[in-house]
Amino acid sequence: MSDNRNTILAVILSGLVLLGWQYFFNIPQMEKQRAAQQAQQQQEAAAKQQQAQTQTPPAATTPGAPEAPAVPGAPTAPGATNAPAANAPALSRDAAIAAAPRIKVETPRLSGSLSLKGARIDDLSLNQFRETVDPKSPPIHLFSPSGSANPYYAEFGWVGAAGSNVKLPNQTTVWEQEGSGALTPSSPVTLKWDNGEGLTFRRQIAVDDRYLFTVKDDVTNTGGAAVTLYPFALISRHGTPHVEGYYILHEGLIGYLGDQGLQEKTYAKIDEAKVVDFKNVTNGWLGITDKYWASALLPETNAQLQARFSSNQVGATRTYQTDYLEDAKTVPIGGTATATARLFAGAKEARVVGLNFPLAGLGGYNQQLGLNHFDLLIDWGWFYFITKPMFLALDFFFHLVGNFGVAILLVTVLVKLIFLPLANKSYASMAKMKAIQPQLAALKERHPDDKMKQQQEMMEIYRKEKINPVAGCLPVLLQIPVFFSLYKVLFVTIEMRHAPFFGWIQDLSAADPTNLFNLFGLIPFDPTSIPVLGHYLVLGAWPLVMGFTMWFQMKLNPQPPDPTQQMIFAWMPVIFTFMLAHFPAGLVIYWAWNNTLSVAQQAFIMRRNGVKVELFDNLKSSFSKKKKTA
Repeated sequence: MSDNRNTILAVILSGLVLLGWQYFFNIPQMEKQRAAQQAQQQQEAAAKQQQAQTQTPPAATTPGAPEAPAVPGAPTAPGATNAPAANAPALSRDAAIAAAPRIKVETPRLSGSLSLKGARIDDLSLNQFRETVDPKSPPIHLFSPSGSANPYYAEFGWVGAAGSNVKLPNQTTVWEQEGSGALTPSSPVTLKWDNGEGLTFRRQIAVDDRYLFTVKDDVTNTGGAAVTLYPFALISRHGTPHVEGYYILHEGLIGYLGDQGLQEKTYAKIDEAKVVDFKNVTNGWLGITDKYWASALLPETNAQLQARFSSNQVGATRTYQTDYLEDAKTVPIGGTATATARLFAGAKEARVVGLNFPLAGLGGYNQQLGLNHFDLLIDWGWFYFITKPMFLALDFFFHLVGNFGVAILLVTVLVKLIFLPLANKSYASMAKMKAIQPQLAALKERHPDDKMKQQQEMMEIYRKEKINPVAGCLPVLLQIPVFFSLYKVLFVTIEMRHAPFFGWIQDLSAADPTNLFNLFGLIPFDPTSIPVLGHYLVLGAWPLVMGFTMWFQMKLNPQPPDPTQQMIFAWMPVIFTFMLAHFPAGLVIYWAWNNTLSVAQQAFIMRRNGVKVELFDNLKSSFSKKKKTA
């Protein structure tokens, strides 16, 4: 019974791991390649087609308003238009930036500019993050202006009621700066535009030392009649972005919309739906997220919104947008109306976004601004109650030792200590199982053809010796949630991106860059370039270390008597070695270190229980020639 149970358990665990690898790696890899091909085709088409200047926010009906507002972003000035000349080629990013007057943006983490044409925030780069591990590689460009290959920007403004002919600023309006100087954390900028019909618009834009813009719009009415206007804000992104394509990671449109909770739409899903409306939202936020970067609109928490996700085909280009419309504001004669909006545009750092977890104390925007679950901008997953503590532990040890790889080693020791009582009980039960192997063997000899009798006497031995036959599964079962939580943290958190360890590991979130099949770089040849087989010819140094530690751990146990079980346990280290070769290096290092600690722990407990540690005997027998027995 014990042999059959162990065989079945090993097969099930191996099958689950292999299915997980297929589902979480192979399938996403194929989707990733398909998405890359589509993105390339769209970029080529975008170079030949006109780039749409903007997409319009929703023409939502505000409860209690006398009439529905006009469509925000639509042209109001005579002759104004939303798009450039037909078939206009896409400009380079630098050329598109130079095409309009600008105000420079300078903060410790952001650099770029905002355009006086349309008063858009459309040129942002992240100073602290590079495209590759090379510190001299280009910075990450988050926002790009309209007219470039892939526009991505935020826009704010006002719209009038339906049928209104009030002249309002739009995407073609050129604003004037009051005063001079760049936008910095210590010096906000003020823009002004007069419609010539009694309305004066002022916009003050401030930025903090991280990634938050605050936009305050004032409208002063010196005309002869009161005016009703609706504040709006939008984030627009042109072209379908390249995505990682993994099931465990959301990339696309995202928001936490009041009582409607977390809303996530991938680019493919919003392409199908076209428009998703969210009515009467209070205390909400919405935006567009990538794996590591995001932009989000953060309206006042007490503002009532008509929000929307949308996808629109403009020529050969697909555009994506998140936007909201606030309740109407009436500007009386001689009076002023004010609207305040906020924009997050930057890296999804946990300490900046704000980790909503007991005792986290990271003090990010989620807590400072009283936002509604803004920490979910980071995709912690369904098992956030495990993933978040794992991140907090890694973050704590990183700030203690200054190396995330060492932090992983320390967290592994901490996890071992937490589960020490359960693991000790499990290993003690395994040691007792080894001690009674002669009794079980004798039992089979006494009743070679009576399986029922064997099982009855086996259970009696277990009861007498106080052995739990399934206790040996506990170390594996305990390791599974820790493994996946660490994998999630390594995969989604920007803190792990380009985090070095020692030696050749310069990015713990990426696979080991070395490869056995070119002798770790000694042969100037890339095995992965071989057709069909190249994808499997990846085996770095750390996966090999992990494989050997797993093999040592299995050799700590005596050879199972069942041939099928022997074969499964013999091949499992090989299968795991090749499988984990594609996983983040930090995860492989964790597994290798965990195996090493498990070997030491199990050997100690076996000695304490008077059971011989057969590691070296089993290793010796593995390399010795097997003798045939009669």
